[in-house]
Amino acid sequence: MKVSRRERAPIDVVRGERVLAWAQSAEGPVGGTRDALYVPDARIPWEQVETAEWDTDFSVLRVSEVGSWGVARPVHVLTFDEPGRLLELVRERVSASIVLQRHVAIEGRRGVRVIARRAPHGDRPLSWLYEYDEGIDPDDALVRQAAGEALAAARDEVGEV
Repeated sequence: MKVSRRERAPIDVVRGERVLAWAQSAEGPVGGTRDALYVPDARIPWEQVETAEWDTDFSVLRVSEVGSWGVARPVHVLTFDEPGRLLELVRERVSASIVLQRHVAIEGRRGVRVIARRAPHGDRPLSWLYEYDEGIDPDDALVRQAAGEALAAARDEVGEV
């Protein structure tokens, strides 16, 4: 389904937000504002989008939300005929939310990635998270120590105490 630039997005957004790009998916309308991605039945702030992967072969956008270790993360699978500018907006906004990303090796090349994310307004504090490589146990005391040291160094690097 081709969407006219002048056609109003059929997405209800939070007051003060404006849809910058949208497309019709098989699951319903999907759109993005400066602050969030709107998928059917959910509003996901950009800093809460862990990954957004586009499968060209099947025209599917798979959006995974940030989560906690050991807890299933919400994943949204959206199928499009024509995603239009929506994919560009998703890439730009997710990338813009990442302030810092550092990988610290713990066992060989495997380790932990410390990530700082920021909401578009910049008036909220940074969100800090860890991503553990396959085979790294976050409950291991040495891993916790390395992760804590990496977080302290990263906070120092961005001037956050």
